[in-house]
Amino acid sequence: MTKNTSPDYLSRIEQAQVYDVAINSPLDFQPNLSARINNRVLLKREDLQPVFSFKLRGAYNKMANLSADVLQRGVICASAGNHAQGVALAANKLKCRAVIVMPTTTPHIKVSAVENLNAEVVLAGESYSDAYLHALQLEQEQALTFVHPYDDPDVIAGQGTIAKEILDAHPGTIDAIFCCVGGGGLLGGIAAYIKAKRPEIKVIGVEAEDSDAMTKSLAANARIELEQVSLFADGAAVKQVGVHTFKLCQQYVDDMIVVDNDAVCAAIKDVFEDTRSILEPAGALATAGIKAYAERQREDNKTYIGIASGANMNFDRLRFIAERAEVGEKREAVIAVTIPEKAGAFKTFCRLLGDHNITEFNYRYSDPNEAHIYVGVAIHDPHETAALIQSLQKQGLPTLDLTDNEMAKLHLRHLVGGHAPEAQHEVLYRFEFPDRPGALMNFLDSMGHDWNISLFHYRNHGADFGRVLIGLQVLPTELNTFTTFLEKLGYPYWDETQNPAYALFLGKVV
Repeated sequence: MTKNTSPDYLSRIEQAQVYDVAINSPLDFQPNLSARINNRVLLKREDLQPVFSFKLRGAYNKMANLSADVLQRGVICASAGNHAQGVALAANKLKCRAVIVMPTTTPHIKVSAVENLNAEVVLAGESYSDAYLHALQLEQEQALTFVHPYDDPDVIAGQGTIAKEILDAHPGTIDAIFCCVGGGGLLGGIAAYIKAKRPEIKVIGVEAEDSDAMTKSLAANARIELEQVSLFADGAAVKQVGVHTFKLCQQYVDDMIVVDNDAVCAAIKDVFEDTRSILEPAGALATAGIKAYAERQREDNKTYIGIASGANMNFDRLRFIAERAEVGEKREAVIAVTIPEKAGAFKTFCRLLGDHNITEFNYRYSDPNEAHIYVGVAIHDPHETAALIQSLQKQGLPTLDLTDNEMAKLHLRHLVGGHAPEAQHEVLYRFEFPDRPGALMNFLDSMGHDWNISLFHYRNHGADFGRVLIGLQVLPTELNTFTTFLEKLGYPYWDETQNPAYALFLGKVV
């Protein structure tokens, strides 16, 4: 890794114009999280910016560097989230025209937020890619200037001002700075400045599982384009990182961390407990990365700084986040226990749990000899789960750990109820599709009418993927045809027919 940054980027960051619209956000100590991981954790509170995100820094710096003639013609961008609001606020301040192209699926609250800043909203296409292509067309037709969300030197420099503020606020020892990564503008800008001023500080990028374009690109030494991205951390859901940002990250970034959705949910809760603020999933990536890094490195008494990059949370996600946070924090074990179906057995089982707090309990009679119980139990650490399972098994109660069983956590807990005897030749599959208005109906239409649906469970997670669990009656002679159908369907899928949780709670003997 080269120690010295390009003088151009250093000077760009030091001369960046951001404070007409942005605040010098506070650097807050996180006492509860610090105590739990035995390291000093501070958060750079970009969630407190006027548009609740760091994005206005880069947008304003880009636009403030445009000539008066260019500004007079106006600017355009494609975005369904934080960049849209940043460009709209910058245009409002600079008194220039701003056209924001957003997908037709954008929630009304986000459209309204942009319109309230006097920007012109154009709805086009169902995805960001559709909106982006339409924005490029309008750019040419109306002689507008495109403001890229990340792959532009002035945008990168604007985001890099966060690093300058961190060093000004904390001149003492800093062991590592953690940044969420989408297209790489934030990470590239911060890394360029930190390595010029304090090269001993590690700069670490954090990506969401299934949205890890930068991690894969750095590993391959080339920009990799993902076929699809997870929409849970939608503020960082980018299929391909930028040209400029990739070069900066190649040169200056020390490490990358990839975290799953449960870890992000737990991080949102961690920040809430210390600040009483609710970050959006992308905004909590840095905190999730700090926790994962501390666990991996097994280091104590280090100083870690994370960028709380945004707080534009969709309210309808909170149910999912609250549900998964305890699992992500490893404070809840989810287990399946088989007990005798006889008087007193249920009470005996409850006694065996001792002082453990029960967080969830699902049971339905389905067999005259055995009962299968789906139970959530509060724990302090993962070792406690193993000890609990061992104690139950010593009492002759077969116990299965479902804590990491995705099908069980997403669907089964809402479906416990026994097997339908007439559902012969049933196969069970889990599907995901980008969730937007009408998406479920489109999914059902694509399923066709060749096989009878014997089980169906769908969960909406706001802007996340829609999750569907489907039981279908497929004759053995039709399995090859069914497999061909799945490949042509175009949705990610998982065969759950052999999942032990399915066998226990839906009664299918495998």
